This record gives sequence, C-alpha cells and structure tokens, in this order.
Amino acid sequence: MLRLVYDQKRLTRRGAVSANLGKAAMTTARTATTRIAVGLAMGLMALTASSLSQAQPQLWQSEWPQTDFDKTSVDYSEILSGGPPKDGIPPIDDPQFGSIADAAEFLTETEPVASLMINGEARAYPMSVMIWHEIINDEVGGVPVSVTFCPLCNSIIVFDRRVGDKLLDFGTTGKLRFSDLVMYDRQTESWWQQFIGEAIVGEMTGQLLDMIPSRTESFAKFKERFPDGQVMLLPTNFRRSYGENPYVGYDSSADPFLFRGDRPKDIAPMACVLAVGDRAWSLDLLKEQRRLEIGDDTVITWEPGMNATMDARIISQGQDLGNVAVQRRNADGKMEDVVHDLTFSFAFNAFNPGAPIYQAWPPES
Repeated sequence: MLRLVYDQKRLTRRGAVSANLGKAAMTTARTATTRIAVGLAMGLMALTASSLSQAQPQLWQSEWPQTDFDKTSVDYSEILSGGPPKDGIPPIDDPQFGSIADAAEFLTETEPVASLMINGEARAYPMSVMIWHEIINDEVGGVPVSVTFCPLCNSIIVFDRRVGDKLLDFGTTGKLRFSDLVMYDRQTESWWQQFIGEAIVGEMTGQLLDMIPSRTESFAKFKERFPDGQVMLLPTNFRRSYGENPYVGYDSSADPFLFRGDRPKDIAPMACVLAVGDRAWSLDLLKEQRRLEIGDDTVITWEPGMNATMDARIISQGQDLGNVAVQRRNADGKMEDVVHDLTFSFAFNAFNPGAPIYQAWPPES
C-alpha cells in the first residue's frame, strides 16, 4: 500500500528502493510530479503522526465526495494514509491472458502466481504484476471477481464482486488500517477492509464479500495442475518494473510498517502463517511436517519450489517460501480447495485477536 518509492504519475525502475534503507529521501522531478522516497526505519514516527492528524472525514471529503462518512463500523483514528491518493496504485480492469507457453516467456518455474479455478476455467495472476497493482477486476468462469493483494500484510484474497443486486468493481483508497489495504467500490465509494472483505465506511458498511478459494503457487505448479490454464500477461499500458520487488527485504524486517496494534504473542509479528478461518499455523511448522490434518476432513500440505514475493529485489531470486494447499473433502468425497491466506502473523492477529497460531501440531495441551 505505502510504496517505498511512490511517483504520483508512475513508478519506474529507478523508483524501486530497498525497504531496509535506513533513511528517507525526497527529490523533485524535472516535471511537476513529486517523487517521495520513504525508508522503513527513519521517518516512521513522523509519517504516523502526520497520518493520524489527517484521520478525519472532513479532510477526506474533497477527494471522496460520494462516500457517506456518517456510516462507519470502525474508529476513524485507525485509518492512516499510506501515501498514494485514490487509485495512486492503479487497479487493472481489463487483464489480458495468454497460454502457458506465452507466460513462460516472462515467468520462471518457481515464480509465484495467484491462481483460481471456477466452473472449469483456470487462471493465474503473476505476483510480479500484483505487487504493483494490488487489485485486478476480472471475470472467471462467468463469476465476476476481484483478485487482491496487500503487500504490507502479504495477504492474497479473491472476492466475488457481487453483493445483493449490486455488481461492484474495486480500486485502492491509498489508506491503511492495521497496515492492511483499504479498498473502495466505484459504485458507492464505500471503503472495504481487504483482509476480511467487509465494508467499513460508507453506504455498504457491514456488508461482506464472499471469498473464493485460491492458491499462491509457483508457475510450475499451476502449469502442472492446469496445462491448458490461462496466465495474465504483463500490462503494456503502465510503466512498471514487472519482475522486481519494490519492498526488498520487507518480509524479514523486525516490525510491520505503519502498524498500530497489538502484536501476537510467542511469535514474531512478521512471521509467515497460514490462516484458515479463525486459526493459523506457522510456516515453519508446515515446512517441518509438510502435511497436517486439522479436522473436518481438511488437509494442509506444503512442498518446496515457490519464491517469496517480498524478499529479493528480483522476485524470481527470492527465498523458497514453498507451495501451500488447503483442501477439504466435499459431499461427493472429492477434495476441493478451501479459502486460506498465507500472511504475516501480525495481520492475522489484528483481525482475529486472541485466535490461536499453532507452532506445534497436534497442539500441546
């Protein structure tokens, strides 16, 4: 959400700055565009204070004239500015797709993709694109979906865009709550919390989006499961350094960025965990056991072979995060995917306070 380097007109290759830089720098472009470079270490307190001072609806109204700020389910002081304005991180509304062979021209075998299959149609969305756009509005198997990614939470969730009789499409507000992406729908300009799919501000407050099972897996794994699947091609109408990570080293930092809230107990806030409903399992545990039976005929599996999105500057060179699948036996006796999220422990804890994060299985008494 908050870009380490943000340019109001474009993010360029020169703008990809390591997240572990210990300083903040500001330069003025030759054009009227202002480029702001913000490091994770220095400037955090100043940015937080500035954001808090602007956490008032009357200061947002000019940018959001259609949003009903009289309706909210959260404390406005929890919503911080991440830096970019509305759609400063532009969503994609017309993704273009190609074959596995087409995608092999720009994806390595171990690069991560967000994948889903609906009504027999399988599609993959490269994380090298998702990291620069965060929301892709699409239709898969006749179902309108939004594929969403919050880099600061490492949270990848797919939603059905239908709510009641409304068909919504989503953009980015430029705001954060608990370091998580706050989306908005273009139909009512209500604000939605990405991690839980709930409207928290505006006309739609209290409404929930249905989550659709998806996976984050390597391109090779997607190709193995769906040899005739479609893969989103690199956009040609944006200037972005696709394949590069503008948050270098963020997933190994000590603390989340712009986060105000309680940290989880007995596990590092930036530790990667697998969230399934209101329970989570540490990635270290999954790597150790590789297969967990967690009840209700639900099975978690892990196998190596997928790069982490938020690690190295070149995504294809990131550490091996591994492929995770969560499946449950249905009424027909077949295993089918279950909604899950491979995210950071602080984010799971923020939206599931007090919920268990297992580091041993079966859990100790």
